[in-house]
Amino acid sequence: MFRRTIRLTLSLVMVVAATLGGVMFTAGSAQADECYTWGRTLSEGMSGSDVTQLQIRVAGHAAYGEVIAVDGAFGPATKAAVTRFQQAYGLPADGIAGAQTFSRIYALQDPDCTPVHFTYAELNKCNSDWSGGAVGAATAKANALRTMWKLEAMRHALGDVPLTVTSGFRSYACNSAVGGASNSRHLYGDAADLTGSPSLCTLAQRARSHGFGGIFGPGYPDHNDHTHMDGRADRSWSAPNCGV
Repeated sequence: MFRRTIRLTLSLVMVVAATLGGVMFTAGSAQADECYTWGRTLSEGMSGSDVTQLQIRVAGHAAYGEVIAVDGAFGPATKAAVTRFQQAYGLPADGIAGAQTFSRIYALQDPDCTPVHFTYAELNKCNSDWSGGAVGAATAKANALRTMWKLEAMRHALGDVPLTVTSGFRSYACNSAVGGASNSRHLYGDAADLTGSPSLCTLAQRARSHGFGGIFGPGYPDHNDHTHMDGRADRSWSAPNCGV
């Protein structure tokens, strides 16, 4: 936690210094990062693996009911998500990802690319090598990373309150042991069950604006003690006790 605080402080100092000092940076001069370093400014109409990496990190800043495609193409939805990310963190909000935007992302991620407030262990309490699910281990782990970045965005929107993840990726064996549905999104690694504070209904309501296509909570069968959210593309929401 101390290391994370230092990373956040240093990156914030860089942003403030650039803003107050009138110093102009290009994306290539932004501080190198242990996880991933962007080498160019990104804007609408561009494409590439660097756009994909950006989309993973801003997908949680989707519009209401929207799931941002992580396809390497910087389209209008990605621009809008970048703009909302910038607004959320007090940056100039133009939808263009440059040095200040990247520095803020660097401050939010650990060397393994997970956001600072979540870990792979939290999203996998079942099978540490990510095998045995509906997709290959690498895909399941990648899906979990995308889920964590959405949770990070939601956490920030809720006032940076801690979120408690009780279930993430499951192998078929783990899913069967807990009585999960045979087609559960947990088998794909892109699902998370949350409990605690904020309330389950608050979680179900907020998830609608953070890139989750599947949301199930209080009032939905077997979901009165947790709120489930996942990254399916087709919207499926049901938390009747919460107005969802």
